[in-house]
Amino acid sequence: MWISNQTNSQINLQDKKAAAKAQQQSSQPASRSATPAPRKAPALGGGPSTPNTPKKSVLSSVATSNPASKNSSALAKPQQTQLQADMEGLNLEGSDQLNIIAEDLPAPKMSLTREKLLEEARKAIGGTGLDDKKRKGLSLVIVGHVDAGKSTMMGRLMYDLGQMEERKRRENERESSKAGKGSFMWAWEMDALGEERERGVTIDINQTTLNLPQTNLTILDAPGHRDFIPNMISGASQADAALLVVDATVGEFEAGFAGGGQSREHVLLVRSLGVGMIVIAVNKMDMVNYSKARFDEICATLKPFLTQSGYQPSKVAFVPCAGMAGVNLAERNEETVKLMSWWSGPTLVGALDALMPPARPIEAPLRFPISNVFKGGGSGSIATGVGVSGRLASGVLQVGERLRILPGDESAVVRTIENEEKSVPWAAAGSNVTLYLTNVDPVHLSIGAVLCPPSHIVPLASSFTAQIIVFDIQVPITAGATVELFHHSRDNPASVSKLIATLDRATGEVLKANPRVLTKNTSARVLVTLRSGTLHSPTAKPVSIPIEPFSINKDMGRILLRRGGETIAAGIVSEIFS
Repeated sequence: MWISNQTNSQINLQDKKAAAKAQQQSSQPASRSATPAPRKAPALGGGPSTPNTPKKSVLSSVATSNPASKNSSALAKPQQTQLQADMEGLNLEGSDQLNIIAEDLPAPKMSLTREKLLEEARKAIGGTGLDDKKRKGLSLVIVGHVDAGKSTMMGRLMYDLGQMEERKRRENERESSKAGKGSFMWAWEMDALGEERERGVTIDINQTTLNLPQTNLTILDAPGHRDFIPNMISGASQADAALLVVDATVGEFEAGFAGGGQSREHVLLVRSLGVGMIVIAVNKMDMVNYSKARFDEICATLKPFLTQSGYQPSKVAFVPCAGMAGVNLAERNEETVKLMSWWSGPTLVGALDALMPPARPIEAPLRFPISNVFKGGGSGSIATGVGVSGRLASGVLQVGERLRILPGDESAVVRTIENEEKSVPWAAAGSNVTLYLTNVDPVHLSIGAVLCPPSHIVPLASSFTAQIIVFDIQVPITAGATVELFHHSRDNPASVSKLIATLDRATGEVLKANPRVLTKNTSARVLVTLRSGTLHSPTAKPVSIPIEPFSINKDMGRILLRRGGETIAAGIVSEIFS
């Protein structure tokens, strides 16, 4: 049986990442810390778990919901070439075997009624972090301009929390020095792909889990380079909160926050995707001699922009730190006090641990947008089969449940749910999980598809009206403009087929009907029509995607519009048309 190029790409790339991960885990010596890491209580998925190494998600721009899409990025071209070579050498017999296994595995039965499942979910999401049995569960996307030190900070933080073995630290130090990239030793814990290590930039979304004193924190380390913004969008769509890392070095912060810098765009993107909490790590403070004046200058620059972007001051926190040196990350040691005597605020861990989970729509119909598709594997007793990963946008889910796959007419049964690399019996809205499915041909699974109950399917729309906010663009939006639509992990060619009206940003009242153009900072109601083909060669043939009005399901009703490698607008879906 033949598997589409898209599925092949996803499966093959995931295998490479799994191999890199397996090599990292080949030795398991005792932790460097005499004190064991905190025990993980059940997250929203209901089972205990232990510290894990970073998990790589198949979110590259060439493995999207649109297999024919092109990435004009010069950096991305070698990756495309490698993937094409991988696809040519794919063992189709092995792929056939995957189909047989996925279809023939016995389907388990559901063990809980919906009422009992909701009761269990309510107990789990009531965690405050004050009781070890009810620890908080949050997902955090790490964003910021390229080379701000995001991966380095996360690698060092894992070590300081006792979640990286000393032997692994020495291995990263030795291998990075051998490659002439000794300064990347901490980043190599997150950036496991050879291509990422060779270039010194994060390309894909790297996922791991941190055990904080009161919180089980799922970390989504996003790429900072502008050529990989689509991957960053996919990661941000799965997050509850954001950590913006900025470089305090004179000139570097300004470059990251300037018109072409990614710090500004990342803030707009994560807020547009519904992320309402943000921590700003002012990194590399050692490069400015821990200057309070420099820290205050950066805060004064960012605060009005964050407010303008829609962040409430109570949902924003600033933390000075030095990721490479480990200063003010996990604890306030003597070095921290000596070098930052003017700072009395929290450490980075303290600021992250203070974040509270948003409301979880567990009673709404299940919506599971797929961000990754791969074959078999898993950990422990998890059986080989076809796997999908993502974040539950709403609802609850349990082993044995039959789900519809949209778009399409296929269905699958959940054989295993994996949360933080442990098998769990159920999961609820807000959980980042992997589902192993049976009774399904993998060809019907793709990034951007949505799993839902057969009794409450997601509607399919070929066009919809949306209320959008236009960003700081140079070229106005006109009727018929070709754009790239982003919705969760899906990106699809589309057109702004009609400009319905401009709106008052404060009240939403119509200012002008049928405007000729939309300029920067304009609020407007528009009609968006989906197209098949590619972004550069869209066709007139319509295509339908699973999407819902914002008034019905907030997570399923947010969109982003991009053009020419630039995010031009964000909005919410008002009404859909099949």
